[in-house]
Amino acid sequence: MSYGFVALYTALTLAFGVLPALYALYLAFTDADGGFAGLANFTKVLGDFRFLPAAGHVALYLVIWLAALIVLVTALAVLVHTIRLRWLSSTLRLIFYLPGALAGASSVLLWLFLLDPTASPIGGLLRLFGLDSFVQVIVPGNLPPIFAVIAFWTGAGGWIVIMYGALNNISADVIEAARIDGAGRWQTAWHIQLPLLRKWISYMGIMSLAAGTQLFVEPQLLSQASNAIVPNDYSLNQLAYQYAFQQNDFNGAAAISLILLVIALALSAVFVLRGGLFETD
Repeated sequence: MSYGFVALYTALTLAFGVLPALYALYLAFTDADGGFAGLANFTKVLGDFRFLPAAGHVALYLVIWLAALIVLVTALAVLVHTIRLRWLSSTLRLIFYLPGALAGASSVLLWLFLLDPTASPIGGLLRLFGLDSFVQVIVPGNLPPIFAVIAFWTGAGGWIVIMYGALNNISADVIEAARIDGAGRWQTAWHIQLPLLRKWISYMGIMSLAAGTQLFVEPQLLSQASNAIVPNDYSLNQLAYQYAFQQNDFNGAAAISLILLVIALALSAVFVLRGGLFETD
């Protein structure tokens, strides 16, 4: 039975993961006629005036989002774990998790309503920052933190539940020994729980990084909803989409996808090395 499950997963991974990646690799190093193009496609997309702004948008979004995830998710998980009332702890975890039940597109549509000061329940807060219209809210300079908030709202709950489970796996004897030594809740969290969560935090960073580099749905829907106030090449994935389906240049789109892959792998390696993800206890 176990081999059957593994075989199905392997087949799906090959069909929808490995083979498309190999095809993208082929496209990135060939021209439209199938001839070997060397680094020409990479030179072309890197020289595109839209590439660096799109890369900057994604980079700023990732910095804000990953910082919020690592700090706030870990803090909230530890805080919920300290609650002794079981019903309250369970209720909070459910509340945190519920936004993740919304699909990405549905979440963005909800936020389109929330970001409109004329209709949003938080319109007063938006006007307090001098944002009196939807157009003022979604100017490109405001988008990295907005996208980070949307991503945190939809994804943080699941990670809080995972971190909570990891905290439950910490030996009660270790926690009790810390309390006997006179450690308070904050000292226990800082010196015991956080170091033991290091691998899980690293794993969260890697998975969130992989998802964050694929930023597409949020800016694409905002671009359509704002009549192109948000450009349709705001992120690298959108730029790849433009290459493939507007310019009919699948080779350039594949080159962008490989650049994203290399960047994501390099940054993931930092999390692996700094987080000791594969170290044995």
